[in-house]
Amino acid sequence: MLKSMTLSAAMAICASFAMAQENQALLQSPPGDPYVQVSDVLPLPAFIPGLGTLFVSPDTLPAGPFLAYDHDGKLSATVYMTPLEELQNGVSYDDLATGSQAVTSVDIYYNAGHPGVDKPHAHVVLFHDADAKSRLAE
Repeated sequence: MLKSMTLSAAMAICASFAMAQENQALLQSPPGDPYVQVSDVLPLPAFIPGLGTLFVSPDTLPAGPFLAYDHDGKLSATVYMTPLEELQNGVSYDDLATGSQAVTSVDIYYNAGHPGVDKPHAHVVLFHDADAKSRLAE
């Protein structure tokens, strides 16, 4: 019994360490696989004022998460783009990842559509530190 408890505790510590390393890798641009820079695959600017430089794993579209980096490559926000029609039809987006566990504020606003998420949708933006919004503004 003691062996299985020790083994379980060791496995939990290893999993926590692996998760911490993975989250650490996301804190600086570029985040690496499976993320791609949105402007490399869609006709969008490399830096979008208000959102920053976006990276997304194509497998998670349309909701994301989109990882938003400032001009210095620091992870500043995690953005979700949830199509309104899908929400109205009862689609749920569960267990969405975040680029960082630290969230200091959240903005939610309407977007009529753009390349990559053409239909009207909501942007849900989780800012990861107090200055993030200002760093992404310009």
